[in-house]
Amino acid sequence: MDWGTELWDQFEVIERHTQWGLDLLDRYVKFVKERTEVEQAYAKQLRNLVKKYLPKRPAKDDPESKFSQQQSFVQILQEVNDFAGQRELVAENLSVHVCLELAKYSQEMKQERKMHFQEGRRAQQQLESGFKQLENSKRKFERDCREAEKAAQTAERLDQDINATKADVEKAKQQAHLRSHMAEESKNEYAAQLQRFNRDQAHFYFSQMPQIFDKLQDMDERRATHLGAGYGLLSEAELQVLPIITKCLEGMKVAAAAVDSKNDSQVLIELNKSGFARPGDVEFEDFSQPMNRAHSDSSLGTPSDGRPELRGPGRSRAKRWPFGKKNKLSFCLQTVVTEDFSHLLPELQRKRLQQQLEEHNRELQKEIDQREALKKMKDVYEKTPQMGDPTSLEPQIAETLNNIERLKLEVQKYEAWLAEAESRVLSNRGDSLNRHTRPPDPPASAPPDSSSSSNSGSQENKESSEEPPLEEGQDTPIYTEFDEDFEESASPIGHCVAIYHFEDSVPYLSADVTEALR
Repeated sequence: MDWGTELWDQFEVIERHTQWGLDLLDRYVKFVKERTEVEQAYAKQLRNLVKKYLPKRPAKDDPESKFSQQQSFVQILQEVNDFAGQRELVAENLSVHVCLELAKYSQEMKQERKMHFQEGRRAQQQLESGFKQLENSKRKFERDCREAEKAAQTAERLDQDINATKADVEKAKQQAHLRSHMAEESKNEYAAQLQRFNRDQAHFYFSQMPQIFDKLQDMDERRATHLGAGYGLLSEAELQVLPIITKCLEGMKVAAAAVDSKNDSQVLIELNKSGFARPGDVEFEDFSQPMNRAHSDSSLGTPSDGRPELRGPGRSRAKRWPFGKKNKLSFCLQTVVTEDFSHLLPELQRKRLQQQLEEHNRELQKEIDQREALKKMKDVYEKTPQMGDPTSLEPQIAETLNNIERLKLEVQKYEAWLAEAESRVLSNRGDSLNRHTRPPDPPASAPPDSSSSSNSGSQENKESSEEPPLEEGQDTPIYTEFDEDFEESASPIGHCVAIYHFEDSVPYLSADVTEALR
């Protein structure tokens, strides 16, 4: 069934329907364009969101990047960023393959429709013109017939009138004959015009307009087919990126499964282990002996010059309270960063030295590989001089040898420092374990009388005088350590927070620390 046969008299219906189809095509193009804008905005917001939550510091400078939780979160952010890229790809495909192509096709369809309707209107105008000619010839034939009949009646009346002259009768008969001849010609012209119009009308309704309607039908069907293909491109654009999006989602699942709580706990230990020994047992201070009271005024000990005896980290008084207290003392330190990282905590010093050693070993291997490559190139130049001058490589080879010697010295230096740092860490661990397993000393019982108290005091003084020097990890002044680590010429580089609580000395700690640092 076709429009030319079934809708031969529904020209306006066909006109409205084809216009509606083109409007629907334009509406779909507009919809896809707005959908593209939504996808682009969505992708942009996702990228901004990822940028907002990505770590600002490089992974090598961010301790948190060593935790599997943080690594998984960063991986999820990267997968979301890749997902945003796929949304941008969807927007691009829709814009190119749907919006642009369908918009161009819509313009072509509009031009074709306009051409078909112009052809139909011209055919109709020609038919209307033929109909007007038919009506004119018909009216002329009708008028001529009336005039001929009137002339015939006039001639007959004069012929019967006895008063009419013979000349008048002859004249009336000639006029009637003339009018009759004119009516006959008009009749023939009208018949010819009618025959011509019927032929044109049959051609218009049975051939010309059906062909135009069939062309419009074909155009509309092609438009609908193209529009359906455009509908399919909407889903096709999604299906094209679906494998990558699926990989992104699988990557998120892998990142979620990669969270290792046990390993993160171990990483926390490795990052923050100080290497110091645990604090030793608190010694009994016998305040019943008058001669010992002067020595127990401060738990920090008092050197001969009357200043409190400060203890550095790693001594028996180091960080007795793991959770600290809110009144931590903040003070300004003049820190001198040393090449062997001795200004750091023992465990951190060991790690930094290990990192430096690995980095120098990599640089050394790189220089060795470069030297081997230069040697091979030089051999090639010597065998085939046309490829290059062997002597031109001598400066590079010499420079590489100098770099190798320098890096070997650096590696030896860091190996020695690393061995020393590892021995120090192991020593602190052993000292901590020994103190932890040693039974506490029983407190001395108070003497019953003054004489025994005096004897006991003498005995204690004797034992005190015979006491061996303090071991590593016991209470010793740290003034010498501060003298080694800080210089007067060093300028402050920042503020630090004391991580150890110095009991019984908070009121004067700031002044004493400042004096010790100077």
